[in-house]
Amino acid sequence: MSRILNTFNALVRRDLRRKSLRVPARSLATDDGDPPGLLGKRLKDSAETVVIGGGCVGVSVAYHLAKAGQKDVVLLEKSELTAGSTWHAAGLTTYYHPGINLKKIHYYSIKLFEQLEAETGQAVGFHQPGSIRLASTPVRVDELKYQMTRTHWHPTPQFLIGPEKIQQLFPLLNMDKVLAGLYNPGDGHIDPYSLTMALAAGARMYGAQIYCPAPVTGLTPTADGRWDVQTPHGTIRANRIVNATGFWARELGQMIGLPHPTIPVHHQYVVTATVPEVKALETELPVIRDLEGSYYLRQERDGLLFGPYEKEEKMKLQDSWVRDGVPPGFGKELFESDLDRIMDHVERAMEMVPVLKNADIINIVSGPITYTPDLLPMIGPHQGARNYWTAIGFGYGIIHSGGVGKFLSDWIVSGEPPYDLIECDPNRYAHWTSVPYLCAKARESYGFNNVVGYPKEERFAGRPTDRVSGVYERLKDTCSMGFHAGWEQPHYFHKPGDDTGYKPSFRRTNWFGPVGRECKLVMEGVGVIDLSPFGKFIVKGEDSHRLLDRLFANTLPKVGQTNISHMLTPRGRVYAEVTVTQTAPGEFLLITGSGSELHDLRWIEREVCDGGYRVSVSNVTDEMGVLGVAGPKSRAVLQKLTDEDMSDTAFRFLHCRSMQLAGVPLRAIRISYTGELGWELYMDMQKMSAVYEALMEAGRDENIDNFGTYAMNSLRLEKGFRAWGAEMNCDTNPLEAGLDYFIKLNKPAEFLGKQALLEIRAQGLSRRLVFLTLHTDDIDPEGNETVWHNGEVVGNTTSGSYSYTTQQSLAFAYLPLHLLHVGQKVEVELLGQRYPATVTQEPLVPTEPTRTRLQKKNRSV
Repeated sequence: MSRILNTFNALVRRDLRRKSLRVPARSLATDDGDPPGLLGKRLKDSAETVVIGGGCVGVSVAYHLAKAGQKDVVLLEKSELTAGSTWHAAGLTTYYHPGINLKKIHYYSIKLFEQLEAETGQAVGFHQPGSIRLASTPVRVDELKYQMTRTHWHPTPQFLIGPEKIQQLFPLLNMDKVLAGLYNPGDGHIDPYSLTMALAAGARMYGAQIYCPAPVTGLTPTADGRWDVQTPHGTIRANRIVNATGFWARELGQMIGLPHPTIPVHHQYVVTATVPEVKALETELPVIRDLEGSYYLRQERDGLLFGPYEKEEKMKLQDSWVRDGVPPGFGKELFESDLDRIMDHVERAMEMVPVLKNADIINIVSGPITYTPDLLPMIGPHQGARNYWTAIGFGYGIIHSGGVGKFLSDWIVSGEPPYDLIECDPNRYAHWTSVPYLCAKARESYGFNNVVGYPKEERFAGRPTDRVSGVYERLKDTCSMGFHAGWEQPHYFHKPGDDTGYKPSFRRTNWFGPVGRECKLVMEGVGVIDLSPFGKFIVKGEDSHRLLDRLFANTLPKVGQTNISHMLTPRGRVYAEVTVTQTAPGEFLLITGSGSELHDLRWIEREVCDGGYRVSVSNVTDEMGVLGVAGPKSRAVLQKLTDEDMSDTAFRFLHCRSMQLAGVPLRAIRISYTGELGWELYMDMQKMSAVYEALMEAGRDENIDNFGTYAMNSLRLEKGFRAWGAEMNCDTNPLEAGLDYFIKLNKPAEFLGKQALLEIRAQGLSRRLVFLTLHTDDIDPEGNETVWHNGEVVGNTTSGSYSYTTQQSLAFAYLPLHLLHVGQKVEVELLGQRYPATVTQEPLVPTEPTRTRLQKKNRSV
C-alpha cells in the first residue's frame, strides 16, 4: 500500500493540472473548426425544436429528432461540444438498472452504441467486456436475487453467477469475500468525446443544425406558446425548447422562473499506468462494481481506472454554484482532487484487486457531475412552462444519453411518451424542493450509490420539507412515515411493545404485525388515515364540461356525485386515474395520487391551451387537508359530529356533500380506497387538526385508531382495486387492465384515445390482468416480479401484498390469453425462488357496497 500512498502524496505536492487521458489535446474550437467567439454560419430565424446544450444528452436529442424526420432541429452550445460533465466522464455503460423502465433506456443506449460507428462513420471507442456487480455479504446476494427477479421478463442480458465464474472472468480478483455476482455480458465503456461527436455527425447527416459557441442569453415565451431564444448572434423563434445544459440547468431554468433542483457533485476517479498483470491478459477485463467498497473499476488500456463514491459525510458538493451560479467560462476545467476523501475506498479496492498495490497513478480526475435529490434525471415536458422540456440531472449521462434522446424524440413527435417513465418526470419536484433539501438529498444520494436497494426503501435526509399536513405533528412520533412528493405520510403505526423504526428487509420485517392490526381495525371497527398528499385541482368555467368530457373516458358525474375516471393518451394508454366530483354546476374537484400531481396537472393545462377552453384550473393540493375514515363503525362516529343524515339511504356511495363536522366546514365524499364503508373529508389544512381530534374523541367507544398506507394497500388489493402506476400506466391500455366499467366508448364526446381503443378492441388483446393467490413463506410480492409457466417467462406482476383477511399472499399480474382461466397454475419468482401461484376469481374480499347490496337482495328474496 505504501507505494500507492506515496504516489498520491507526490501528486498532491506537485499540484498537477489534470486532463482526462482519453480526451485529445485540442484548442478551444467549435465542432466546425472555428475559433472561440466566431459562429462561422448564419443563425436560423426559426426552428421546430431548439436543444440547448452540447453534451452527449443534448446531441442525442438533436440526433434522434432529426432522424425521426423533424425539420428545423437546432442545437445551441455555449462553448464547444462535450464541454461540461461529458468530456471527463469515465464512460461506463451497463444494461443494469434497478428501475423497471430505465432498463429500457440503458438497453436502447447500448444497442445504439453498437451500430453508431457504422451509421455515422465516426469511431466511438466502444468496449464491451461485460460487467460484474460483486456481492460479498448474504444481504447483497439477496439484493442480486431481488434484481434478477425483476430482469427475467426484460430483454436485458443478465445472469447471477458464482465465485468460480467470477474468477474466470476477472482473474485478478481476491476471491476471499466474494459470494456471488450479477453479470451483464454486454456492458463496458465508451469514449464520451467520440460518442458525442458521432451523435453530432449523425444529427447533421439527418439535417439538424449545430451552432457553437452560441450561449443562450435569454428565453422569452410568446403568446402562442413558442419561445424566443436569444443568443449573441441573434434570436431564434422555437416551437419548443429542450434544456439539456447539464450543470448549467438551474441557470437556464431561472431565466423563466424554474429553479431546477440540480446540484454538481465532485466525482473523482484515478487512472494507473500500465499494470504488467493487466497487460499480460488475453482479453479485456470486465468492469467490476464492488458494492461494499462503493467503487467501480475497469481496464484502461493496459492499466486500471478506479472511481469511488464517498460516504455522505466525506463527499463534496459544489453548492456555491447553486447559490452564485456556475463561474463564467467554466467548461473543460476540473476541480482539485481531495485524496483523503477516497482513501477508505482505495484500501478496499487494493484488497479486492491486489495488483493495485504496486500500480503507479498517472492521472486523477475530479470533475462535476449533476445530481437531483433522488439521483434520477428530469426528462420530459415541464408543468408551468408551455413547450419547455428538460433532459437534465444526469448522474450517469453517458449510458442514459442514447435512450433518453430516443424517448424524448418519440414523445415530441407523437405527442405522448413511448412508455411510462414517471420516476424521471421533472414534475415530481415543486416548491418544497428548497436548496437545503436539495443539498441534503444530493449528499445522501451520492453516498447511497452502492447501498443495498431494499423494497419499501426510505431515505431520511432533508426531511421533513415544508409539505406536512395539519396532523403531522400529532402523528410523527407514533408511526413510520413515508415520503410522497415532499409530504410525510404514515406508512404504519406502532404500539408499546412493537419493534419500532425503519427496519429494511427483503422479507417481512417489523411492519408486518402492525399492518395486520390496522387491517383488522378497518375491517371490524373504524380507522382514520391521513390522505393529504393527494393531488387536488378545482376546474370551473363555462367550458369545464366540454374540457373534461374530452379528457376523461368516463361520463361526467352529476352535481353532488363522484366517479373514477381515466385520462388516456392518443394511443389509448392510461395516462392518469382521477376521482372526479362535480361539487356545483360546472365546478369539479379532481383528485389524483400524490406522485402524479403535477404530471396530471401539466396534461390538463396542455389540453386547456391547445383547445382554447374557457376554464380556470387551480391546484389546491397544499391548502386542502384530507382525512379518510373507514370501517363498519365509521358512520356511527361521523354521525356524532354532524346534524347531517349519514345513513345509507341519505348519503349514498359515490355521493358528495358540503357539511360541517364538529363545527368545521368541509366536503365529505362517500368513497374509500380500502373498499370498506368510508368517507373522505376535505377541509382547510389549518382546520385539519381540530377535525382529527374531534374524530378521535367521538370514536373513543368504537375504539377508533389510526392506520397507514401499507394497510390501505393490502385492503385495496384483496378488493381487486387497481392502482395507477402499477396495474395501469402509459405501458397499458384500460381494456387489458380490466377497467372496462370506467371506459364509456359509446359516450358522444370524442375523448382522447377513443379511436385507439376502438381499434384495440377490434384487433383483440394479447394479454390481460389477472388476480393471483400465492403460497409463500416469509416473503410477499411487491410488483414487477417475473411470472413463469412450464419453465418459460410468461408475464410479470404489477403489485402485491399479504392479505391479512384471507391469510395469504396476493398479486396482480399480466398474463397471455391462454393462461387467464380461473385455477390456472403459474409460478412467481421471489428472491430467486419460484413460488406456486393460482389465477383466482377477483375480488377475494367483496367491497362493503357489494356486501350491502347482496344482503339487501337476500333479505328481499
